[in-house]
Amino acid sequence: MPKSLPAVDISAPVCCSPVAAGPIGDEAALEIALRLKALADPVRVKLVSLLFSSGDGELCSCDLAAAVKLAESTVSHHLSQLRRAGLIESQRRGMNVYHRPRRESLIALCTVLDPSCCPAGLESR
Repeated sequence: MPKSLPAVDISAPVCCSPVAAGPIGDEAALEIALRLKALADPVRVKLVSLLFSSGDGELCSCDLAAAVKLAESTVSHHLSQLRRAGLIESQRRGMNVYHRPRRESLIALCTVLDPSCCPAGLESR
C-alpha cells in the first residue's frame, strides 16, 4: 500500500530558489518533492489537466469521475492527495464538491523547476 503524503503548508505556493540555482535545503527539497509526488500519477495529471481546461475553472467530483472513468471514491482519493499538496482547492456546495486548480501553486512549482520556463500558458487559462 502506498504511503500517504505528509501534510504540507498550503497557505502559500512553494517558495524557494530554483533547483538549478544551486544546492537547496532539506525543507525546500521536501516541499518540492511532496508536490511532485502528488503529480506522479497519470490519473492525477489528467485530473489537473481537466481542471485547467474546464471553461468555468472548476468541476464537480462527479464530472471528474465520469471523465476519467473511475469510481467517485477513487477520484476523491486522488483529489485529496492533490489538495494536501496545495495544488487544488475544493468547496462543498450542497451534495457536490467542486474543485479548481491553484494556479499560483502550479506556476510557482514550474518556476522552481525551471526559472526560464514561461508560466504565461498557466496564467492565461
